[in-house]
Amino acid sequence: QVQLVESGGGSVQPGGSLTLSCAASGFTFSTYSMDWYRQAPGKQRDLVAFINGDGSTNYVDSVKGRFTISRDNAKNTVYLQMNSLKPEDTAVYFCRASYPPHFYWGQGTQVIVSS
Repeated sequence: QVQLVESGGGSVQPGGSLTLSCAASGFTFSTYSMDWYRQAPGKQRDLVAFINGDGSTNYVDSVKGRFTISRDNAKNTVYLQMNSLKPEDTAVYFCRASYPPHFYWGQGTQVIVSS
């Protein structure tokens, strides 16, 4: 049974930092691309960053230089380190495991950036 469990969300002031984690089970983690998405209220779910099985990464322009995605294949966990947070980063953050045609989603974790 595939499970993706996100954690680490919360409320933070602008300029602050949070680290999200996504613990995976039920599939061969190291072979999957792991993605972080976010969905702000009333908006579509958008890709934030992804990390391939070989460790290569990519980011949406709005988070480049502020967010860092990483993975620990020994722990079956992917992370999203978020620095210099802005109010527009407020969203529910989801992790996704991708190995087409297989895609698995977590339940999401809320991030609120507000003064």
